[in-house]
Amino acid sequence: MTTPLFRDDTYLRTCEAEMLGVNDRGGIILDRTVFYAMGGGQPGDSGYLEFEDGNRIEIATTVYDDDKTTIVHVPAEGQTLPAPGTNLTAHIDWARRYRLMRVHTALHLLSVALPFPVTGGQIGETEGRLDFDMGDETVDKEALLEKLNALAAGDHEVRSEWITDEELDANPGLVKTMSVKPPRGSGRVRLVRIGTDVDLQPCGGTHVSQTSEIGPLSLGKTEKKGKQNRRVRIRLTD
Repeated sequence: MTTPLFRDDTYLRTCEAEMLGVNDRGGIILDRTVFYAMGGGQPGDSGYLEFEDGNRIEIATTVYDDDKTTIVHVPAEGQTLPAPGTNLTAHIDWARRYRLMRVHTALHLLSVALPFPVTGGQIGETEGRLDFDMGDETVDKEALLEKLNALAAGDHEVRSEWITDEELDANPGLVKTMSVKPPRGSGRVRLVRIGTDVDLQPCGGTHVSQTSEIGPLSLGKTEKKGKQNRRVRIRLTD
């Protein structure tokens, strides 16, 4: 198991780590990491691993191994990997991560502004989208954008809480996403709370600490996906 330091501090950009080994697909396994592994619609982090002699290995992306607990750092092609036991410093591409954090938190606000079941979603560096089961409802784009930017500008605190699997089972209404199940396996589930009562839902991703960090948002294309689904895209304006 890799210790996921990003879960306790999403603003941690580097960490000291030990290389435990390489899996059968050439992915690097560390004892601890600041690299977020792909999941819940959020891409895995990229960056590099720096060694004591000054050499580095570029990391193209980060994923979970088949056991769902070991985090695998996928190196860019054509690099020489060090031996297990090597000490190193892990560096994420912070500019990219921070944009993903802003988009991810903005999508939580979108699920507040459009209070319908979420059937899918995707997080990008400058744009994100959610799919909603809206039936025959239509989207008032002007009103939606006004509400969304008001929520972001409200400077609401974003923080993590934890509940047990049993507590989540007893409160199924916390789960907004119909296609993505909350991360389980450790006996407890992480919740992300925005403000006192703006939003609360299970999430294993990385977020900004205040909604004001998102900045102004714009709407992208809104389209029908099937008889009931509506796909709504939001964008960072910078």
